[in-house]
Amino acid sequence: MSLKHRWSYCGFLTALVAAAILAVMASRSCAAELSPADLKKIQDALPAKATAQPAKPRKILLFGRCEGFNHVGGILAGNAAFRLMGEKTGAWSSVESTEMKVFEPDTLNQFDAIVFNNSTALKFENPVHRKALMEFVKGGKGVVGVHAAVDNFYNWPEAAEMMGALFAGHPWGRCAVKIDDPQHPLAKAFGGEGFWINEEMYKMREPYSREKLRLLLSFDMERMSKDDEKKGRDDKDNPIAWIHEVGKGRVFYCSLGHGEQIFFKKDILQFYLDGIQYAIGDLKADATPSAKLSPQPSPARAPEKPEK
Repeated sequence: MSLKHRWSYCGFLTALVAAAILAVMASRSCAAELSPADLKKIQDALPAKATAQPAKPRKILLFGRCEGFNHVGGILAGNAAFRLMGEKTGAWSSVESTEMKVFEPDTLNQFDAIVFNNSTALKFENPVHRKALMEFVKGGKGVVGVHAAVDNFYNWPEAAEMMGALFAGHPWGRCAVKIDDPQHPLAKAFGGEGFWINEEMYKMREPYSREKLRLLLSFDMERMSKDDEKKGRDDKDNPIAWIHEVGKGRVFYCSLGHGEQIFFKKDILQFYLDGIQYAIGDLKADATPSAKLSPQPSPARAPEKPEK
């Protein structure tokens, strides 16, 4: 066999092996499901009741399409948590999908909010779907982003503005969290106390700005190491969760939700319940951008050292 043919053959084998690996990964993702033990942990952590009485029967879309990295654990646990949360509290019913056809206007309009649960690399190449999503939120409905929801819309600035930021890496595995606005209705889940958490934590880039967003949670960089600080944004403002208004609609985003263990925590599930009820429109909350508040609220700091 000539050298040229050997290289060609090797390339063919490499491509064949790569395709086989991707096929196995895809089959595992499709076949994956939560263990009974994990499902029970979610059930045990669910809030007992809705924070706000729904104005009418509500319906949310749990959208977990991945055109990039697939956060299988976060999607499975998040979808289960949000579905069970709605059933237990009566705050909403839910539908799960990974199909872009749900953004056809007649289909989308049945929902009160869309939860982008760890969706990645979404492009929305169909202009009909783009128009439907923007009309959905600007017309008065809600959008919720979980963790990788900021890892989308790189080719669509208007949708990136809607979500509030774009993903710029995940250089941390543990962080101190401060409550930026402890008296805000959506921050009550944490009882006015900052905390430490083990999680894949995101660094954000523009269009992020406190001039446009109401910050609820952010990194308490003064509690973290200098090395951790260097990994973050140059302005040292590293956000975790926020809300803002888009037209007549509302957006809630939280970066906590990479792995299933996040959805075993009572305070975080309460936070998501309140955030979704805000996005739907049942829980009223001020979305004035943080930079425009006067006086600025005093944040609730994380403990100096994480609990062992």
